[in-house]
Amino acid sequence: MIDAVLPTYNRAPLSFERGEGAWAIAADGTRYLDLGAGIAVNALGHANPELVAALTEQAGRIWHVSNLYQIPQQQRLAELLVDRTFADTVFVTNSGTEAAELAIKMVRKYWSEKGQPDRIEILTFEGAFHGRSTGAIAAAGSEKMTKGYGPLMPGFRTLPWGDLEALEAAISDQTAAVMMEPVQGEGGIRPMADADLRKVRALCDKVGALLVLDEVQCGMGRTGRLFAHEWAGVTPDIMMVAKGIGGGFPLGAVLATAEVASGMGVGSHGSTYGGNPLACAVGTRVMEIVADEAFLAEVNRKGALFRQKLEGLVAAHPEVFEGVRGIGLMLGLRCKVAPTELVSAAYDEHLLTVPAADNVVRLLPPLNISDEEIGDAVARLDRAAAALES
Repeated sequence: MIDAVLPTYNRAPLSFERGEGAWAIAADGTRYLDLGAGIAVNALGHANPELVAALTEQAGRIWHVSNLYQIPQQQRLAELLVDRTFADTVFVTNSGTEAAELAIKMVRKYWSEKGQPDRIEILTFEGAFHGRSTGAIAAAGSEKMTKGYGPLMPGFRTLPWGDLEALEAAISDQTAAVMMEPVQGEGGIRPMADADLRKVRALCDKVGALLVLDEVQCGMGRTGRLFAHEWAGVTPDIMMVAKGIGGGFPLGAVLATAEVASGMGVGSHGSTYGGNPLACAVGTRVMEIVADEAFLAEVNRKGALFRQKLEGLVAAHPEVFEGVRGIGLMLGLRCKVAPTELVSAAYDEHLLTVPAADNVVRLLPPLNISDEEIGDAVARLDRAAAALES
């Protein structure tokens, strides 16, 4: 017998019926401190009153019209993104995977329109995660995601993470683009050093290749800047955004310069649901809150506080932890035990975390988590680690 829900997920034996801020609440009233935030999605916590108000106000007006018509809410969100970023134009999607697919199409369309239709190769890095569509898994290239789904979309070459010598050897005037996450999430909270990201930009410029940044997980204030690449002082040609931009409502976007988007004319791409009034009303309110410099300064302060406490946790449990990595409120504990063991032990302490590759457990709390909740989270991790030691 197969379950009514296709069994593609290895789910924890937990379910939640409501949430409040950084807390997810089970049907029996048990409260779990949520350091996963729906995998960096609930940027402003569960049932945020301002997002609820934006959604319900829009829900009382109009839900869906399709992109056959003008959508003022979509226009407003796009203008906010353009005003606050490198981009000249925005296509609104429902998810990060859809954003990745459009980014790939946009790269290839650009070179085709420039009279180089064979310039299709996109260089990516091992450990990447760009979604689970056929194009996105081909871009990531890992056997775990691609096995059994061949033939894969051609035109991708995967390089070792952070190996700029390998990138310099691979990139040429036939390279269409380099596509990467400034901070890998699924790959184990691995930030690329600012100097290295600047070198990637320079290598792209040297041969005329495009730089495509995937900020689906590390964007929207997660690192203490609105977008992670801002720390390095570089700008991409194309950027994918999702997760936190909707604050829990399905929403994504592709941002691009006018030059790179020049080939994307009428009929070149589309979406039935993408940019619908409900999603864009919520996304607009998220942008208004998260893009505020005072809010981002608080993310930085809380990130430093959290990291300091985590360093103490690591020192107290050397048999469980190897170190802390990450930036802002995108943090990871590298473990000496299996990450799933720590995740399970944390469940016993009513704490939610997220496993990742490279023996890392991700800590991705709502960006508005309180200092007290940060202290509470570390105390629960301390008890979980002690339980593993015993």
